[in-house]
Amino acid sequence: MTAPVPVTMSATLAADEEFERRRLAGERVLFLATGEIGLPVLPELAEQLARAAGRNAYGPVTGSAEVREAAAGYWGRRGLATDPADVVCGPGSKPLLFALLLAVGGDVVVPVPSWVSYVAHARLAGFQAIPVRTRPGEGGVPDPTELRAQVLAARASGRDPRSVVVTLPDNPTGTIAEPETIRELALVARELDLVVISDEIYCDLVFAPGDRAVSPAMFAPERTVVTTGLTKNLAVGGWRLGVARLPTGSLGSTVRERLVSIASQIWSSTAAPVQAAAAYALTEPPEVVERVAASCRLHERVARRVAEAFTAVGAELAPIRATCYLYPDFEPLREGLSRFHDVNGGDDLAALLSTRYGVALLPGTAFGEPSRSLRIRAATSRLYGESDAERSAALASPDPVALPWIKASVDRITEVLTDLTAPFASAQRARGESLHVHPFRM
Repeated sequence: MTAPVPVTMSATLAADEEFERRRLAGERVLFLATGEIGLPVLPELAEQLARAAGRNAYGPVTGSAEVREAAAGYWGRRGLATDPADVVCGPGSKPLLFALLLAVGGDVVVPVPSWVSYVAHARLAGFQAIPVRTRPGEGGVPDPTELRAQVLAARASGRDPRSVVVTLPDNPTGTIAEPETIRELALVARELDLVVISDEIYCDLVFAPGDRAVSPAMFAPERTVVTTGLTKNLAVGGWRLGVARLPTGSLGSTVRERLVSIASQIWSSTAAPVQAAAAYALTEPPEVVERVAASCRLHERVARRVAEAFTAVGAELAPIRATCYLYPDFEPLREGLSRFHDVNGGDDLAALLSTRYGVALLPGTAFGEPSRSLRIRAATSRLYGESDAERSAALASPDPVALPWIKASVDRITEVLTDLTAPFASAQRARGESLHVHPFRM
């Protein structure tokens, strides 16, 4: 009898469950572990959902004509001309990504670090993941030079890599790969006949207006699939809707046929009321544009302030350009962490911060880092308030970090990091040394 594929709980969802358990037990936990966007639903979006509540038929597997047309327009406004016939809708970008790996087949190149589910998706599909490091400060995209070498080596050993997954902007690092790196990736993908699956769910959460992530579909349109959804830019993860933009041509037709067949066997169709709300959102009326811009400003101001707390104690951190994620590296503090706290890797560090200080975040091992790595990921998106009133105030505030509830969380993070490093910081000062802060390295 064939053994079932080992399956572990998603690290982010497991963290959510642990947080809820501790909260109900009355513990005080500062939760930085997952990217749930803690913001209220845009009222106009909620109205669209309510109006469509009577839509109870299955509908087309690929999604309604309305939502596919809206998605095509959304991508068109970002420089990717799209035929609605090349759009497929699904119950979240996560199942779409998994179904795409099944549709393409073969082993999958994933960046290191990368979102927690890419490797699990590959294994569940019966394939192997091929990890490739990213370039410094350019998370989410495997180094194209190393990608080429790894794929050729894998094929020489009898493996069958057929796709590469990228994340633009990146989770967990909050960085964006440079256009030249994307161009190089596209050239390698074309040379090696790889399908590029570009997860662009954070593309609307780039801080600087002129700093938008460049999609691989700009350089290799005939072999790039782009996915996105409403989870991050409009904070409706529980509504579960994603859309995929498939390439034109023979490759796109083959992938589309397989993807639709897989979808028909797994989810049949996406919830019709949610599709109606998504169609409204993807047309980007003024209130949606305004909400997304306000969310982005909030993410930037809080994430940058928390980043300062990490770099102040000597952790290394690449400049945050998007999202609500920080990926500090405590490597410069390794000696002190080991000597005073018996911390020798990211798992140790995350456990210490959780158990001693009540600060929950994820170790770098959840994102593909080796056990020795002292990287952790912190998500700031749950610091905006406990109620919709507080969260709305955070959205509207010109200085959200000054709001009492956000300031209290930031102050607590600063207090914890200071206490964590105080024993060896004091020892270094006594020896006439200083902590070396490298805020712009990754």
